[in-house]
Amino acid sequence: MLTELKTLVAVARCGTFAAAGGKIGLTQSAVSSQIKRLEEALGLALFDRTGRSATLNAAGLRVVDQAEELIARFSRLGDPADSDASDVVLQLGALSSLQPSLVARALVDFRQIHPHQPVRVVPGPSLYLLNQIDLAAMDLAVMIRPPFGLMPDMRWYPLVREPFRLAVAQSVKGADWRSLLQSLPFLRLDRSTFGGRQVDRFLKSRNLVVRESIEMDEIPAMASLVAADAGVSLFPVTEAYMPYLSGVRLISLGDDTFYREIGLLSRKAASADAAVDCLIGCLEAAAGIPRAASPRPWPGPRRPAAPKRSGR
Repeated sequence: MLTELKTLVAVARCGTFAAAGGKIGLTQSAVSSQIKRLEEALGLALFDRTGRSATLNAAGLRVVDQAEELIARFSRLGDPADSDASDVVLQLGALSSLQPSLVARALVDFRQIHPHQPVRVVPGPSLYLLNQIDLAAMDLAVMIRPPFGLMPDMRWYPLVREPFRLAVAQSVKGADWRSLLQSLPFLRLDRSTFGGRQVDRFLKSRNLVVRESIEMDEIPAMASLVAADAGVSLFPVTEAYMPYLSGVRLISLGDDTFYREIGLLSRKAASADAAVDCLIGCLEAAAGIPRAASPRPWPGPRRPAAPKRSGR
């Protein structure tokens, strides 16, 4: 039944039988047949069927969660037997800007508790890390909070709020951020990133017109350009980047300040693992959040109604 379980997970992630078939290389009819066999084997109806549509029901959602755990366990059956978990590499995704500070402190503490547990830290932008968590290719990701809702089987743990500031060269006079932002060349965070989207929404919500100059995703490089008086920029005050800000003056946005919210994303099945749970605790401690007082995991912003998962 492992093949059928994998197909069920694919349907849950892709939304329809046809989309799932395209992803795993099966026809819609073959997907439908596998789902029917699985329902017969379990003695459960996993979908509510109406006409030509099929939507995962409560039993189906429960089976999907259990199927993902079974698939993960099966994938580890070929690992060499060992009483230590050191043969299973813990996959941690993290923004590059957080690795020298928050992530490094957490890993030092984690190594004290699990000295033999290997960890692989994978860099990447938040959208990439989100996709890797969705594909179960990572256990955890330290990233920017997504600007949209998350799947029900994901958990979000808030860690840090980094305020955005207007960065100008030390030689630039004045403290009126609105005037400076609109009169000098603007160095923009890449709009394809979560942080860049925040900046774009901020400018539009305040009806601010800027003189577009350069768009990029590396804050240290942007800071160097600002220090060289090549323009001004809006970027978050990040601990690891403070050494790059010599020659840069940061101006507060006052009551208009907005924040980059950093947190942990994981799948519920992954966070049940003892080593993963320990690393979550170490990352919370590195962010100054006592484990016992840490906020309840954030599953994503509330929406008027949970979207139905269509089967066809």
